[in-house]
Amino acid sequence: MTNISSVNDGSGAALPVLDRDTFAKRLLDWFDVHGRHDLPWQQQRTPYRVWVSEIMLQQTQVATVIPYFERFMERFPDVSSLAQASQDEVLHLWTGLGYYARGRNLHKAAQVVVAEHAGKFPVDSLDAMAALPGIGRSTAGAIIAQSTGQRAVILDGNVKRVLTRLHAQQGWPGRPAVERGLWQLAEHYTPAERVVDFTQAMMDLGATLCRRGKPDCERCPFADVCIAHARGEEKRFPGSKPKKSIPVRTTRMLVLSDSQGRILLEQRPAEGLWGGLWILPQFDSDAEIDTWLAQHAPGALRSAAWASFTHVFSHFRLEITPVPAQVEQLNSVAETRMWYDPEAPAAIGLAAPVKKLLGSLAPFTLSQPPSA
Repeated sequence: MTNISSVNDGSGAALPVLDRDTFAKRLLDWFDVHGRHDLPWQQQRTPYRVWVSEIMLQQTQVATVIPYFERFMERFPDVSSLAQASQDEVLHLWTGLGYYARGRNLHKAAQVVVAEHAGKFPVDSLDAMAALPGIGRSTAGAIIAQSTGQRAVILDGNVKRVLTRLHAQQGWPGRPAVERGLWQLAEHYTPAERVVDFTQAMMDLGATLCRRGKPDCERCPFADVCIAHARGEEKRFPGSKPKKSIPVRTTRMLVLSDSQGRILLEQRPAEGLWGGLWILPQFDSDAEIDTWLAQHAPGALRSAAWASFTHVFSHFRLEITPVPAQVEQLNSVAETRMWYDPEAPAAIGLAAPVKKLLGSLAPFTLSQPPSA
């Protein structure tokens, strides 16, 4: 270990920094043997393919992303086809990946690239890349490095975990002072050569060895110089985000069927929770449901509510109670509503709990609750 400089850890302490060349050689020697070389987005690398993969991989594991990525590429092989698609079609292909703002921003960014950059990603400018919807500094760096080989620095969750453990850096990485120190480290360690492999190797090291819950330190190329490992304190790093109590909200979802067994859905506004997705009509109480039915679906028969279930978001828990009802027909169906046939589902973006609930309906009648 060569102490050639230091970086502030956010609490005033100076942390030693390893020699860049030694660091890169160790990492790349490990990557050549143990890294991931056959991921779909590593084939036929283009800024477009790398960009889609990077957005999908945010807070989502590789194994989950692969089939979504392949379906997405089959339908939208380039940025122009994505820009021309409807948001519904994009969100339909995104359904199940979660964090749907990513899908909406992906669609918006494609339209910006086509309209303002003549259909070409501005990979010669980190600032221009980071200005696209849904792309921050680290994602912009990853796209540039992975698709062009230009030197660009990344600092995603995996890289943060590696660097905080290597230097036993105190504090939650979300704190500005701590994050600044991590960016200094990432900048220092990123070489000018083999940048494509280096950035992939940093992500692979964090994802496959320097894991959050159970790091595999025995196989790590930095085990002998990792401060957290030397102290036996790997699980202390990175520092945890200050905990807040997670509130619980409640909602009642109307499962309204017509004489053909179709289910009424409505589309959420473009922004906010489940933005742009189709959901079951939501209400705060049975009284609100009855008032709505009297106005829009006179003669509807409402049955007893089914068992509630919980859907967990990052910042709250939503307790959902399905309330079934049947009607011959509605007075009218607004543009933001549609009849959905569970037996022949439309290609639309569905909120995850709604998709799960709709999938459980057939072959049951709506007078009976679906099986768990």
